[in-house]
Amino acid sequence: MPNVVEITDPRDPALDAYARLTEAQLRNRLHPGDALFIAESPKVIGYALDAGIAPASLLMERRHIEGKAAALIERCGDVPVYTAGSDVLRQLTGYPLTRGVLCAMRRPAPRRPEDVLANARRVAVLENVVDATNIGAIFRSAAALGMDAVLLTPTSCDPLNRRAVRVSMGTVFQVPWATLDDWPEGGLALLGRLGFRTAALALDARAVPIDDPGLVSAEKLALVLGAEGDGLAPATVARCDCTAMIPMQHGVDSLNVAAAGAVAFWVCRKRD
Repeated sequence: MPNVVEITDPRDPALDAYARLTEAQLRNRLHPGDALFIAESPKVIGYALDAGIAPASLLMERRHIEGKAAALIERCGDVPVYTAGSDVLRQLTGYPLTRGVLCAMRRPAPRRPEDVLANARRVAVLENVVDATNIGAIFRSAAALGMDAVLLTPTSCDPLNRRAVRVSMGTVFQVPWATLDDWPEGGLALLGRLGFRTAALALDARAVPIDDPGLVSAEKLALVLGAEGDGLAPATVARCDCTAMIPMQHGVDSLNVAAAGAVAFWVCRKRD
């Protein structure tokens, strides 16, 4: 039987993760063992469970308990299933639960860059990409277009940010990722030691087209994408093996980082 808990007081501290804790508070750097993130929709929660991530609790309307969330509840064991009518849930969260089900999940232990790169041939490196929507969209493209891993610099948005998870449609649980603590020098040195050719996506007179045969045929390739607006830091561009750009028309000089990533991932995908 599911452990159903009827919500009688939306101010109950047990519900803080869904309505009152900030992303930083959920991440809880001081006590990593207590860190949480929020996943939305049965599909996304299912991907997280497939990846071995442990649920802490669920939140949903009553009608979903024996409906579309029934199989999910069974997978989550005896964790609390908080429930109420739509009016109470709107009061709690401040918006209608259009995706029906939320899950507070235990944040997994960080992975080492060396581990996610161990069997990779195509890697995306994100430097200071701070927008959660862009992070989620990049992960979705990375999953769809054959990237083996994603590396992020410390100032990039957390891939387990609630919006990033939602926009990614759960692909943040499918594509291995890690944070590079030492960037650019240490991170690029690591990629070089592991045999990756590093290509900075940047506007530069020396840049080769993204479909340059030398890039497309590289055995191991890391595509380095920069922050919204500013792009890659000059020091990063200078340290990469080459610079690449997407040829454009009609006077357009750049694309959104998520769109640029999707184009580059497709062009440089693995060809077995």
